[in-house]
Amino acid sequence: MNRAFSIYLDLVRFGAACLVYLYHSNQRWLVADVLPFAHYGHSSVIVFFVLSGFVIAYITDTKERDWISYSASRLSRVYSVVLPALALTLVLDTVGRQLLPAAYGGYPYDQLAVRSLASLLMLNELWFVSITSLSNVPYWSITYELWYYVLFGLVMFLPPRLAIVAVLAMAALLGPKILLLAPIWWAGVLLYRWRRLDTMPLALAWALVFGSLVLIVGLHAIGWFDAVTAWFKAWLGADRHTQLTFSKFFVGDYVLGVLVFSNFAGMRRVAPQLGAWLLRVERPVRWVAGYTFSLYLLHQPLFLFWGAVLRGDNSGKGFWWCVTLLTALSVVGIGYLTENKRHLLKAAIARRLAGLQDLMRRRQREAGAQ
Repeated sequence: MNRAFSIYLDLVRFGAACLVYLYHSNQRWLVADVLPFAHYGHSSVIVFFVLSGFVIAYITDTKERDWISYSASRLSRVYSVVLPALALTLVLDTVGRQLLPAAYGGYPYDQLAVRSLASLLMLNELWFVSITSLSNVPYWSITYELWYYVLFGLVMFLPPRLAIVAVLAMAALLGPKILLLAPIWWAGVLLYRWRRLDTMPLALAWALVFGSLVLIVGLHAIGWFDAVTAWFKAWLGADRHTQLTFSKFFVGDYVLGVLVFSNFAGMRRVAPQLGAWLLRVERPVRWVAGYTFSLYLLHQPLFLFWGAVLRGDNSGKGFWWCVTLLTALSVVGIGYLTENKRHLLKAAIARRLAGLQDLMRRRQREAGAQ
């Protein structure tokens, strides 16, 4: 992956996380006016899926070439932030509800043990079950991604015949919701492996970059994604549509996935031409991108909590900006203690997995000797 394109992906990653924050914080008790670009929240998650598939394909091709390093890296990446996020969500929601109950009216606060265990094991969105992790609504996409990591690992590190059986068994366990969005994640894998895209004419690459951006903005502006969702809901039926929860937008998501794929494909080709510009912003982009996962996974419980603490005036944007600043500072502080310490968890998981592998090999040798 060339350096300029890597900077671009980090910039997109951070920008998408900010758009998700805008979407969730666009609440009338925080700010009376509708925030600009606040309707890009779900679409930004689709960007994350394509980007995730691309990055996972890249690292397994260049770094994590065995199942131990892959598993340790993926688990540490997720749980270094997930574990503190789950604990903080419970604490922040508990305190925030006492300070400003009205802010938490739309979020569940029952069956805490079930919600915590389901979130810890990433079982929130199996089949037609949807278990919200208290106020942390964005958590749903993390459960999707972790299972995509598992499916990809099965394909990569198991013998082909065994991989087919394992993937089918896993698909039966996961159910339709997670599988419906899987092609979007795998589009990122295709993007990395389709090396002929690197030789496309520069004119075509620029057309893909600008054309995809125009279509993404334009389709949102005219409400096309909402119209497609409404059509699909009428065709499928309201009850079945609701059961799909976060996957119910998949028809429009597929179109968006193609546009994101096209944008990344074009930018990978033209990024070296923008290298001088991108390299100038590399340090700040890398820095903010390093906190993207923490921002994504912590922003909702944090802004609800800080909003409950401040209890400001929503008639202007000052209250929203204060809450946003406190949320950002909290993310940096928490991220420093979580994402930046991930290597410790990764090493511990790798040791455990290596020990498990050695134990299995010893037992196989003992069984063969008998």
